[in-house]
Amino acid sequence: MLRACAQTCLRLRQARCRVDGEAAGPAQGSVAPRSILIVGGGIAGMSAAILLARSGARVDLIDLDAQWKVAGAGITITGPTLRAMQTLGILDEIRALGYTGNGIRVCRTDGSVIAELATPAPKGTDIEGSGGIMRPVLHRILSQQVLARGTNVTLGVTVESLRQDQNQVQVQLSDGVQGSYDLVIGADGLHSRVRKLLLADAPTPEYTGQCIWRVAVPRPADIDRRHFFLGGPVKVGLSPVSKDEMYLFLLETRGAPGWMTDERAHVELAHLLEGYGGVLRDIRSGLNGSARIVFRPLEAFFLPAPWHRGNVVLIGDAAHPTSPQLASGAGMAIEDAIVLAEELQRAPGVAQACNAFMGRRYERCRLVVENSLEIGRREQRGDSVESQTTLVEQSLRALAEPI
Repeated sequence: MLRACAQTCLRLRQARCRVDGEAAGPAQGSVAPRSILIVGGGIAGMSAAILLARSGARVDLIDLDAQWKVAGAGITITGPTLRAMQTLGILDEIRALGYTGNGIRVCRTDGSVIAELATPAPKGTDIEGSGGIMRPVLHRILSQQVLARGTNVTLGVTVESLRQDQNQVQVQLSDGVQGSYDLVIGADGLHSRVRKLLLADAPTPEYTGQCIWRVAVPRPADIDRRHFFLGGPVKVGLSPVSKDEMYLFLLETRGAPGWMTDERAHVELAHLLEGYGGVLRDIRSGLNGSARIVFRPLEAFFLPAPWHRGNVVLIGDAAHPTSPQLASGAGMAIEDAIVLAEELQRAPGVAQACNAFMGRRYERCRLVVENSLEIGRREQRGDSVESQTTLVEQSLRALAEPI
């Protein structure tokens, strides 16, 4: 296991404890890993840590961010993601601190309603079809669960090198610390260091042609579900994230990705919202220099199979970073953790578990990435509202199926 890290790193330790709802031990005949390193403390990494600690494994989690914090506005949650959160054991907290409901209201640029889209409940459940929460709130919920289960969290470091040695992975961290693990999980996101070490010829993220703007604003009482505003020069949406907050997202087509300074963000966003009516007009008039605006170019790609080599496996955005059109990036990350934990419990070894993981995850994750990118292309071309929303509905129905 990892020895004490350098003074520049922060180490958080909690006594290992039992938590209600822990999974049973390994299936008879399986050889579940007893020492696991998770690289990346985002949604995928924290979900994996929570689930794998239930099996009694010793779990180390490292993250490059020395403060282990998350910025940003809100995150939209689909019904299948809520189902995954239920398996993770956090659904009640999501309902209490975020928003859950059903349906998407499609509007014209003036705010008048075009259609109501269904958000199917996951098959065999009574879970809501949609939801939302502020990113920092979700991070707090997950990180508290990680620490409560006894995971050793080391901050301010990443992986420097990986070397397979029979059934172990020899790891050296960026601060010189070394360790040996039965399993290493790369959950370190879009620009994954583990992916670069594991798969030298892996594709790199590509700009999709769109940038996304997000801003958290007060939620009026009549915004009781997700909203899309289509037919204008940009796609705009609203997503409730709590009883009194929502966030606005705006997808802008740009030839080059570019960046936006905080000082100019509210001016540029107000310009893009010109001509939009209803609640969007009110939001635009309230934008000022103190608005919590997040702007970023959208990058994505789909990693060809396999996402593992030996006893190292990639999950979440390290393997299948997607654009946000289906609001399923977080859901796919949590599902990855669920499926990997299940297969590690039942397979006779890590290699077999990783193969089974790929068999269950590849096509489902590809659907999310490819359909999200296709919806983005239709948005950029200015295709009809029906063309855009039909693919959304088809995808949500498919994702409501069991994982």
